Amino acid sequence: MSISQDAASSGNQYLQDPTSVNLDTADPRDIICYLNKGENEYNGQLGARVSAIFVVLVVSTTLTFFPVIATRAPRIKIPLYVYLFARYFGSGVIIATAFIHLLQPSYEEIGSNTCVGMTGGWAGYAWPPAIAMASAMFVFLLDFAAERYVEKKYGFMHGSTGGERAGGIKNASVDAGMLSYQMAHRPSGLADHHQSHQFLHSADQDGTAPETKKHDDIETASITTEKEQAAETSFKQQIAAFLILEFGVIFHSVIIGLTLGTAGDEFATLYPVIVFHQTFEGLGIGARLSAIGFPKRLRWMPWMLCTIYGLTTPIAIAIGLGVRHTYNPASNTANIVSGVLDAVSAGILLFTGFVELLARDFLFNPDRTHDDRQLTFMIISVLLGAGLMALLGKNNGSCDKSVVILLLTSLFQANGHRLRNALGDGAVTVWSASPIPTLLLISSLCEAFGRLRYAFSVLF
Repeated sequence: MSISQDAASSGNQYLQDPTSVNLDTADPRDIICYLNKGENEYNGQLGARVSAIFVVLVVSTTLTFFPVIATRAPRIKIPLYVYLFARYFGSGVIIATAFIHLLQPSYEEIGSNTCVGMTGGWAGYAWPPAIAMASAMFVFLLDFAAERYVEKKYGFMHGSTGGERAGGIKNASVDAGMLSYQMAHRPSGLADHHQSHQFLHSADQDGTAPETKKHDDIETASITTEKEQAAETSFKQQIAAFLILEFGVIFHSVIIGLTLGTAGDEFATLYPVIVFHQTFEGLGIGARLSAIGFPKRLRWMPWMLCTIYGLTTPIAIAIGLGVRHTYNPASNTANIVSGVLDAVSAGILLFTGFVELLARDFLFNPDRTHDDRQLTFMIISVLLGAGLMALLGKNNGSCDKSVVILLLTSLFQANGHRLRNALGDGAVTVWSASPIPTLLLISSLCEAFGRLRYAFSVLF
């Protein structure tokens, strides 16, 4: 970080001669600003940086499109559990991104112990959590206002029959992607049976009285219209929540793209970290997008949203390369902009991750599966996504297992009752009291990732 104007104009001797600092009389702010000051550290490796544009573009875009294609292409025979893994692994990735990759960097940029956080109006208050909280509350108000507007427009009020029906469809639509997957990959015999049943049913109706048939047709048309309105309501609520999620993710993608394009000696470490980061995040975005039932007139929208995510980081890397000689990521201005955007994105993803993803999928969805094994698999996928994303947050060449264990423990406590229902109290107690399997998995992942980092440092 650059020295603040107050520190630069103070004229203290220790700023000119840092070897003779008197810690008893020195202003801590001036010392921190001096130690954290930085300049443009671009160190070449242009070919590797250009390759990062295309590697991130191909990998992140492919993994983002994968869940969308899998639920819309019946010819692609992908097991149901692969889709479930992609979807709930992505939920864990989103939550870990908010804590590890957004909130913590915001503390390092504008926190109380930084040069920015000890200067001017930034001093004396913990701004990162306040900004994140304000962001989360704003998203809550926006989400509530949008849902209330849709309820009023379509006449679905809480406590009414229509409202209950709309609410049921909204909760059921959380599993729209799973349902469409199962229908697209069901055996042909089931489809034939369904069609023959419809044929026999219509044949029976031909023998009914004309008045009865006419009445049934009117009732069927009324039910169909009501279902279409409820489906439209559900779609608008879901797409609003998803757009908020993608908005927060894109903020973050711009920052890390600029960082990779202008990084100095840490480029060799950041390169693989950001590739994996964008891959996991893209998988989560695509899985969530595939669960939304788009109307026919908007079939193009999921492809456009996937493309926007896939292009954001490569474009940001290219911009970083364009300003690589003049942009100073350690300047006060850069830290303020990056810190505020990180905190805003953290609040967005925290609300979306816990409310729109975990709570709506596991706690408030009456139509979720009651298969204990499938529920266990879904929860483990969430924990694995959060754990692996937390590992990527330790990008200095070592692996802090305590951070990962803390995150996994917090998520386990939030979902422990689901595991107890699936595995029994005894199994859960043994699993939570014996962390050896988890530690072995984390150690293996740390070692593999460390070897990958070493390979990149040798190549670049």
